[in-house]
Amino acid sequence: ARVGGELEELTGKEARSVRLGHLQRGGGPTSFDRVLATRFGGKAVEMVLAGEFGRMVANRPPDIISVPLSEVVGRIKQVPPDLDLVRTARALGISFGN
Repeated sequence: ARVGGELEELTGKEARSVRLGHLQRGGGPTSFDRVLATRFGGKAVEMVLAGEFGRMVANRPPDIISVPLSEVVGRIKQVPPDLDLVRTARALGISFGN
């Protein structure tokens, strides 16, 4: 709420803070969410036990893999503006800053 108020003062436009989880989904985690989280956690534990640091867990279906952070840090992944998910978000009133 504090950030929203400060943004309103700076911009003169209405601004509200919203928890991303509440915006994206209105309920509890699905079974898919729980299984994915369990798989990510399991892979993270395997990486720690193997001494694999400086890496992150990633989902590359059908596998959960370990990726060096050097491959992803500073890399920008462009999201096509005509992507169905982007169109849906815009229809819901979500702003992308443009």
